[in-house]
Amino acid sequence: MGAPATLDDGTAADAAGLETLVRLLAGRGVVVLSGAGLSTESGIPDYRGVTGSRRRGSPMTYQEFTGSEAARRRYWARSHAGWRAIARAEPNAGHRAVEQLRRSGHVSAVITQNVDGLHRAAGTRTAVELHGGLHRVVCLACRRISTREELDRRLEALNGGFRHGPAPVNPDGDAELPQELVDGFRVAPCAACGGVLKPDVVFFGESVPRPRVERCFELVDAGQALVVLGSSLTVMSGLRFVRHAARAGTPVAIVNQGATRGDALAAAKVGRPLGAVLTEVARRVREAAPTA
Repeated sequence: MGAPATLDDGTAADAAGLETLVRLLAGRGVVVLSGAGLSTESGIPDYRGVTGSRRRGSPMTYQEFTGSEAARRRYWARSHAGWRAIARAEPNAGHRAVEQLRRSGHVSAVITQNVDGLHRAAGTRTAVELHGGLHRVVCLACRRISTREELDRRLEALNGGFRHGPAPVNPDGDAELPQELVDGFRVAPCAACGGVLKPDVVFFGESVPRPRVERCFELVDAGQALVVLGSSLTVMSGLRFVRHAARAGTPVAIVNQGATRGDALAAAKVGRPLGAVLTEVARRVREAAPTA
């Protein structure tokens, strides 16, 4: 993945934002809201950022997935082809820095819009996965939860001849495939009741479960600051927490390469690569912490 980015060419505004970010985290009780930009250094493209790649075509909607067998075949064929890119991705310096700050008590909670499971892999087991996780599968009939590894084995058994070359992977884990591969793909039903299986993620056109949203608001209310990492805040799903914090007078800081819809509400903005920024911030916060 190349050499890690550095902060050497940061602007004066970035430097000022970095100072504010360090001060906020040194005060403890900070809530992190992360987006796809945090995972680009792990090889997962983001949706809109300057370091990512825009998806070709529209993502699957909930209505399309539930209403069409052909749509489900297309989704699972493409997802099966792209799953290994997600499964082999590893947490990067940014995820590890967030976990260091959480263990030291400077970060009180992590809310992530990502479905890649990389916060969890970095050790942040308590991260609230706002949009769910690709590592789980749910049956829409009996609601049984199973692992993606289990489903992957079943799909392999059903599609032994499924072969594809290198395929571009979209941010949500599905790969671009020729139609002839999609047409011949066999979809696995629920092993318990034969119902329709869906990844345990929130599709476009589907709502985040209300209890999960309310939990996130509670975490933001309890926090001393809200730090946004790698999100353009284009969709209301994440932006609502920034607006909520700002209305309550809670300081907001944003680390993102490119403009966001929350910039006008932020007390600090850093537009540099997240791995380098968060590694530097974690080091400075650690060095400034009083010793026992």
